[in-house]
Amino acid sequence: MPLGSSSSTLAAATNFSSSKRKDMPLLKAIDTNPSFAPRESGPLPERLISGDPTFRTWAQDVARGESMHRGVWEATPGEMRSIKGETFEFCHILSGIVELTPEGGEPVIYKAGDSFVMKPGYVGVWKTIETVRKIYVTVT
Repeated sequence: MPLGSSSSTLAAATNFSSSKRKDMPLLKAIDTNPSFAPRESGPLPERLISGDPTFRTWAQDVARGESMHRGVWEATPGEMRSIKGETFEFCHILSGIVELTPEGGEPVIYKAGDSFVMKPGYVGVWKTIETVRKIYVTVT
């Protein structure tokens, strides 16, 4: 029998999803072209290496208190230090090109269609080569 196909597993999943569905939707799409105004910002001055990048963030969901966030983020060209601290971040590049260089490591290029994870403790350089737009999911 395939994994997860037992009737007890199905019953448990049905009971869980039925009770939770009343409180909140459990399936949410990520709008990659949001029509609402983004929050505009920039890098912290102490993290800026070069350029004058600007950020636009379309936050679309917060869950588990304030520990999980998802949405779309965009940055114009520039270079800055990336310090994740205790945050886990999944990224999927929608457009643009970035170069990430982990501290003590080699540069890696990511472009439209690429996905990656920066785990807690990650420190490196984020260089936006061509204005980038990404889907992000963060967990702290």
